[in-house]
Amino acid sequence: MAFQGALEIHRQIQEGKITAVSVLKQSLQAIAQQDLDIGAFLSVHGETALAEAAAVDAKVSAGETLPLLAGVPIAIKDNINVTGMPTTCASNILTGYISPYNATVIEKIKTAGLPIVGKTNLDEFAMGSSTENSALKVTRNPWNHHCVPGGSSGGSAAAVAGAMVPLSLGSDTGGSVRQPASLCGLVGMKPTYGLVSRYGLVAFGSSLDQISPFAGDVADAAALLQLIAGFDPLDSTTLKTETPDYLTTLEQLPSNLRIGVIQELNGEGMQPEVAENFAQMIELCQKQLGASIQTISMSGIQPAIAAYYIVATAEASSNLARFDGVRYGQRKKTTGDVHAMYRKTRAEGFGPEVTRRIMLGTFCLSSGYYDAYYGKAQRARALLRKQFQEAYGQVDLLICPTSPTTAFKIGEKASDPLSMYLSDIATIPVNLAGIPAISIPSGFDKSGLPMGLQILGPRLSENKIFQVARAIEQVTGYHHLLPPALAQTVAQ
Repeated sequence: MAFQGALEIHRQIQEGKITAVSVLKQSLQAIAQQDLDIGAFLSVHGETALAEAAAVDAKVSAGETLPLLAGVPIAIKDNINVTGMPTTCASNILTGYISPYNATVIEKIKTAGLPIVGKTNLDEFAMGSSTENSALKVTRNPWNHHCVPGGSSGGSAAAVAGAMVPLSLGSDTGGSVRQPASLCGLVGMKPTYGLVSRYGLVAFGSSLDQISPFAGDVADAAALLQLIAGFDPLDSTTLKTETPDYLTTLEQLPSNLRIGVIQELNGEGMQPEVAENFAQMIELCQKQLGASIQTISMSGIQPAIAAYYIVATAEASSNLARFDGVRYGQRKKTTGDVHAMYRKTRAEGFGPEVTRRIMLGTFCLSSGYYDAYYGKAQRARALLRKQFQEAYGQVDLLICPTSPTTAFKIGEKASDPLSMYLSDIATIPVNLAGIPAISIPSGFDKSGLPMGLQILGPRLSENKIFQVARAIEQVTGYHHLLPPALAQTVAQ
């Protein structure tokens, strides 16, 4: 399984060359062998997954044509609800909570026949860029176990990078899929806001969150997005648009391609090897793809992080008010009244980063400060959206490094929240604007850690983004590469 993509696994299952059960058993074996060191999973559900895989094999035996990706094991970030499984959000406050319903994306995955192997670790309530904020365990980068996998979807990224599953789902609020994809050498696709239903995703920032796929290559990511996208009456923010067949046109590189380089995300504060790698990617786009390159200046990028951490925390303050010890998870007993129970439950249930963001968001929404902070942040967001629209009048797509650095050491930035927040400087603008973007592997630093290239497009330009990303990955050949230690283990 480690050397095959999801689409290839699916094809072989459909043709009867392998069984879904045998693939699932390989996945469970890989988790048993590797996850003690990596820590990607919070819970593994082998029996349920084996039953789902057996149902796929029964359809093959009956001569049925399988849905797209049927039989391919998948891991789910543990802030997405799956019936009968814990949804912890990597927080103590949800101890003991078992989901009574499926998220819409899970309904689609189950209907298609992808066995759900388990739920993956994350920064608590998806708040973080390293998965160090999990209250439950540490997740390590499969390329270097001393380094973080990125966040907040670090467990989902590590599960795929560690060849434990071919596919996984994360959620992307400010880069939480693209940044760990970059740090773990994967493809991570953040779709247009509203393309994928958020129903059943535990909300962090409701105007920013999008469930997003991780995969080993562009084709697999396109297939998974195609599976989960579409209008959902249970989510009023979903778009009433037809989902294109991304796979049919994947190999068709757009002609007369115009690519913009974002000036404000090129150079300053960037690891030198990342800057050098990005220069190589610009040259590749010119020489190998025949693209014209244009520098685009966007002043709205500069205040984006400040605007994001006002908008996101304000929405988080509202969304997390429901976790009070009454309706979900744990309840702390006190000798006082119900308000004392609220205070004790939330004080002991939420970790320091979640507490910090709730307090910041509550302050920004408070009387006398709403216009000074939240209102101003929304104006900055509107400016950024306008500048993206203007940029796409000049170019087809924009590119920049996904992360200013490669994976950093565990604990290196844990005591410096501002430094951690700057890890998402290139990804946050995408969520504020509601546009799609992908991160694809673009090379390695001198320590052998992966780097990523981010490709951004206008709303609903996923097709074009996939086409260009596919063309680049075909030139570089970095897709489906395994971490050296893992490759050696597999070879043995």
